[in-house]
Amino acid sequence: MNFRLIFLLVLSSLGCSTIALAHPLGDREFNQLEQLLIDYDFVIRYELPPSTNRRGYRPYGLLDTRSKTIWINPVVFDLGNAKPTLIHEAVHASQTCAGNGKIQLLDLAIEPPQITRPYFTYYHGQRREIEAQAYTIQAQPDSLAIVTELLNKYCQ
Repeated sequence: MNFRLIFLLVLSSLGCSTIALAHPLGDREFNQLEQLLIDYDFVIRYELPPSTNRRGYRPYGLLDTRSKTIWINPVVFDLGNAKPTLIHEAVHASQTCAGNGKIQLLDLAIEPPQITRPYFTYYHGQRREIEAQAYTIQAQPDSLAIVTELLNKYCQ
């Protein structure tokens, strides 16, 4: 484990929420998706997301539908899952656009692969289906093309 990853994990465990680290600019697809989200008036912040529960859990990514702000936890760059995290949040952005500011299910003809089920089965009700869609798209080999099409369809 490298020093930066240890540093981020320690700060996260201490509840620090304003670490802002620049993302690597070398991934063309990541940069294209980032720019598309910005073009559709989403704000992307590369810092620890706000805590989502009383235990102080901070997810890899988070979308606030009211402010159209997407947080990307800087640790995802060290873990190697920055692009899947941004794709996941971009699906939620598409769901938000489809619901005119409120997250809603999209009309998708893709079933969640078995490998993704552990990531959303602990949610309940509609939230489970919303997360299932994001994890399903994130796991597709052509996930970038799918989420780009969804953003262009619903966020115009």
